[in-house]
Amino acid sequence: MGAAISGSGAEPRKRAVRCQTVPNRSYEPGQAAAGQPPRLAARVLENLGSDRVIANLEVSGPGFINVTVTDAAILERLAARAADARLGVGSNAEAGVTVIDYSQPNIAKEMHVGHLRSTIIGDALVRALEFTGEKVIRRNHRGDWGTQFGMLIQYLIEHPTELDEGTEPDDSGPSMSRLNRLYKASRAKFDSDADFADRARRRVVELQAGHAETVASWQGMVDESKVYFEAVYARLGVLLEDADAVGESYYNPMLADVCADLEASGVAVRSDGALCVFFEDIKGPNGEPTPLIVQKSDGGYGYATTDLAAIRDRVGMLGANQLLYVVDSRQALHFQMVFETARRAGWLPDNVRALHLGFGTVLGKDGKPKTRSGETVRLMDLLDEAVDRARTVVAEKSPQLASEELEDRAKQVGIGAVKYADLSTSRTRDYIFDADRMVSLNGDTGTYLQYAYARIQSILRKAPEGVTPTAHQDLALEPAERALGLLLDEFGATIELVAETFEPHRLCAYLHSLAAAYTTFYEHCPVLKAPSREVMETRLLLCQLTGQTLRQGMDLLGIGTPERF
Repeated sequence: MGAAISGSGAEPRKRAVRCQTVPNRSYEPGQAAAGQPPRLAARVLENLGSDRVIANLEVSGPGFINVTVTDAAILERLAARAADARLGVGSNAEAGVTVIDYSQPNIAKEMHVGHLRSTIIGDALVRALEFTGEKVIRRNHRGDWGTQFGMLIQYLIEHPTELDEGTEPDDSGPSMSRLNRLYKASRAKFDSDADFADRARRRVVELQAGHAETVASWQGMVDESKVYFEAVYARLGVLLEDADAVGESYYNPMLADVCADLEASGVAVRSDGALCVFFEDIKGPNGEPTPLIVQKSDGGYGYATTDLAAIRDRVGMLGANQLLYVVDSRQALHFQMVFETARRAGWLPDNVRALHLGFGTVLGKDGKPKTRSGETVRLMDLLDEAVDRARTVVAEKSPQLASEELEDRAKQVGIGAVKYADLSTSRTRDYIFDADRMVSLNGDTGTYLQYAYARIQSILRKAPEGVTPTAHQDLALEPAERALGLLLDEFGATIELVAETFEPHRLCAYLHSLAAAYTTFYEHCPVLKAPSREVMETRLLLCQLTGQTLRQGMDLLGIGTPERF
């Protein structure tokens, strides 16, 4: 037996599970249970009646029960949600501790389009989980250690002034432009000059040994990069702070113990001088087992070693019972092996869940990974493109705006458009970056949601003095009012679903449906020209709660809501 809730007199909104008849001892051998669900549903109806919540009940199809809720019950729920700062969404007091690893830029390298999805998706998940009551610890696992720093530092020592010449300030700051030039120049020399490569490798050893000059040079790069990262995060409007950054260097003192413990326990074994973990079900193209290498034959460590050290730290020191990694889908095999290794070693107990939340690629209009002249597009350039398009749209819609206000609005709309385009796509899918489509006032865009919210605020500002949003529960609701009211009641369930599935696109779909339902309501149910004060106040309540829900929902996506458009 299932229950379907009617949203209007025309077409019920259904959430139903059919009744399943379970055989019992009253059946004769071989007796069929055919036809039982409808008869059971009819018997249920005999024991239920209409009241102030249920307006009508009827059996439909193979055992469904359609439930039509009264207008008064809908209005009572709406009034309670509107009066609650959390819009009626509960918070789980028994929620656990989640460590979420996202963004992960590299020191001395500009962030590019590949960092966009990790940063935006991670931020939305942090917001949703925190809203449901989860204690969330953010971790920005920055690449600030390893062989490449020997290359960078050695080149900087040998060419102390070369990179300052011709460096032009830009949105990413002169220091980051300089570091980016340093990386490209040092990489070219490392690949073409064997003697320089040897000096760079020796410099890595000095860095690991704590050589003062080398460490000072490394720290300078880290500090310069932090300024740039903070500027990017501020522009994106994400919650990441410098305190959330725990780079690879943090785990470096732990790596020897990680390897020693793995080898002593037998989880890892030596193979051709390297320390490896083997898996029966993971094999290479030649059919041979593909191991997870936790220590190279030359004694060096890789990403796997650092990730294992991070698991030990996050479970043992931070008390996490859930680990989330928002990382490119192409790293699925890496995390599969890392998680299995940690479980074998006892560092990832059965009561701790570890998930790799992979994501697809940002594509250009040609359907290929978004690049410019063969190089990966800088993240700042991508954001500039969206803000430029948004500026044009906002200027056309509101030509009276002063230049400063226009610029602020363009940033809010442009960045919001980028975020929504990303988050409204299923996390595991690729999507096409099309700035013109993203900032459109029509269709499934963040701009459409922002405009809907701004229009609601305009209506509320124009309400006559003394007329306030109020639910008059004796009123009969129009079909569009009922549909909007029932959809508003689904907000809490949507947030819970996002927190359970780690899929922000479900919230995007809900908000778009809500904005569309509001448009239908607005077209069929005059608000400021309502036939009576009671009707006007009730419709103003629907406007107010829709605005509150859109604002809260977009805030959970990290998208701003302009009061005017």
